[in-house]
Amino acid sequence: MIHNKTISELSRGLAAGEYSSVELTTHFLKRIENLDSNYNSYITVTAEQALNEAQAADARRAAGNATPWTGVPFAHKDIFCTQGVRTTCGSRMLENFIPPYDSTVAANFKQHGAVCLGKTNMDEFAMGSSNETSYYGRVTNPWGTDLVPGGSSGGSAAAVAARLAPGATATDTGGSIRQPAALCGLTGIKPTYGRVSRLGMIAFASSLDQGGTLTRTAEDSAMMLNVMASYDPKDSTCIDRDVPDYTATLNQSLKGLKIGLPAEFFSEHLDPEMQTQVQNAIRELEKLGATLKEIRLPHSHLSVPAYYVIAPAECSANLSRFDGVRYGYRCDNPQDLQDLYLRSRSEGFGDEVKRRILIGTYALSAGYYDAYYRKAQQVRRLIKQDFDNAFGEVDIIAGPTSPSPAFAFGSKGNDPVKMYLEDIFTISTNLAGLPGMSVPAGMIGGLPIGMQLIGNYFDEARLLNAGHQFQQVTDWHTKAPSGIDA
Repeated sequence: MIHNKTISELSRGLAAGEYSSVELTTHFLKRIENLDSNYNSYITVTAEQALNEAQAADARRAAGNATPWTGVPFAHKDIFCTQGVRTTCGSRMLENFIPPYDSTVAANFKQHGAVCLGKTNMDEFAMGSSNETSYYGRVTNPWGTDLVPGGSSGGSAAAVAARLAPGATATDTGGSIRQPAALCGLTGIKPTYGRVSRLGMIAFASSLDQGGTLTRTAEDSAMMLNVMASYDPKDSTCIDRDVPDYTATLNQSLKGLKIGLPAEFFSEHLDPEMQTQVQNAIRELEKLGATLKEIRLPHSHLSVPAYYVIAPAECSANLSRFDGVRYGYRCDNPQDLQDLYLRSRSEGFGDEVKRRILIGTYALSAGYYDAYYRKAQQVRRLIKQDFDNAFGEVDIIAGPTSPSPAFAFGSKGNDPVKMYLEDIFTISTNLAGLPGMSVPAGMIGGLPIGMQLIGNYFDEARLLNAGHQFQQVTDWHTKAPSGIDA
């Protein structure tokens, strides 16, 4: 089945003339039409535009101007602005927003000749760990439609897991790439903060947000990151640093690689069977030549409370622009300016977004700023120092991605704190700005689980190398949900 091929396999097939981009794109569009009602992974499907892009890609390939991505289909998380294509961020607030420009990430893929199938569903404004907060309905996990796919990039994860796209862009603010990757049996990487431009990526928490990938293999993630990573002078947080070819070092030996195992990641928060599976996966890396060393991240237990002060504070500032005046949702027949603001925001935002705006506004208010926001930033510095100390001893850090496999819809929605703890192993990476990756590492009760790899700054190539080598000796990344070949 052509939809079971990876991005790298599809790219090689296009180069060999086994099929055209139009044939590939038509195949995936038909699958979306026939199957996505089960998953709700897409908000917008751009069928006509995708076929036009595919025709242009075939002409470009015939003219000898192809890149490895020319004609390869993929999907964008609906947080990346796409010129002329609705971009909603999973919210009623942007239900009819059509950007007049492309995000840098979208422009990079266009430049390489990739074919965008559409925009994937997500938790509203990227706030959630289960994809239950989208205004356009929840996304289901292809491994069980009564289970969450993870969030906020759950639509991208579900689309790739269900073979409705070979790969998809995603974003990660506190684990929103790695956690859905783990719950859907995928490979996902969040690069170093500043490695991928945030221009045109609708902001949630500006010091934490970072664009990345959701694919089936580490090789595919390397191919996507080759396109996404670039210096962008229009984004003041983007780092002016050369981008390596991430595919060039995938086959390097792991002999001598030093892997740190934080005692804090193997704690009471971790499902015992999950601990066993992750430790088994880490032993596979050891068999490949890596050495293991126990390390400490003593302030990691403070990452969740620090994050849930900093992220809402930044969210309250970023979302203040959605006021019903300039663009976005506007209430009907406002009585006056105050009524316009009040009702436009009350009606345009969902409950989780409003909860975080209120928390953030409170944390930034006079009399509470020092007690909450400043203190959280001080804790963030301690967390970063813990990682700095650890990377003085080891090359990468390994552990679980999430505390357990995918959970049922509604099982945690009434307890925000319980939901927030789903990101307990991923949040510290965002607070420190480090790259993090999740790879499929086992099954529990027929459901996939992930192993998380964390690298030093701008060390994505080492993570992708370790992930690729792990996938050469394991087959967890080849497992597929039942029914996807219908």
